[in-house]
Amino acid sequence: MANIETELQKTISSVPDCIAAGYIDLDSGMVLGMKTVDSHPIEVLNLVAAATADLFQGPNVAAIEKMFRIARGLPEDGRHYFQEIIVNSDNLIHIFLRNKSQKHVLVIVCRKGANLGMVLMKTRLALPSVESSF
Repeated sequence: MANIETELQKTISSVPDCIAAGYIDLDSGMVLGMKTVDSHPIEVLNLVAAATADLFQGPNVAAIEKMFRIARGLPEDGRHYFQEIIVNSDNLIHIFLRNKSQKHVLVIVCRKGANLGMVLMKTRLALPSVESSF
């Protein structure tokens, strides 16, 4: 079995115009693995991890999910509604994919010129390998 850094490096190589790939633990908000084409201070990477956890299961998101469950008469089963999030910034595309266990998120950052459909497809294809490496 490959390690997480190896799988993240493979992901960077396979996703068009990818400049960074990371794997985030949602419970702790910590970086489990990170690879970038440039160097970034660890403080920045830790902030990205914490923001990712907030994005997927911060207090407002949890409240929305709870309200939807109540409105639909569904029991609390630990499943979350937000599975994929795409953020377009001025110069970059950020893809966030929750893994099958609902506990981790694969984060991909690509240059803005990348084909969004290809980026999303290649990221989805990479998730099982990254997930199984951890």
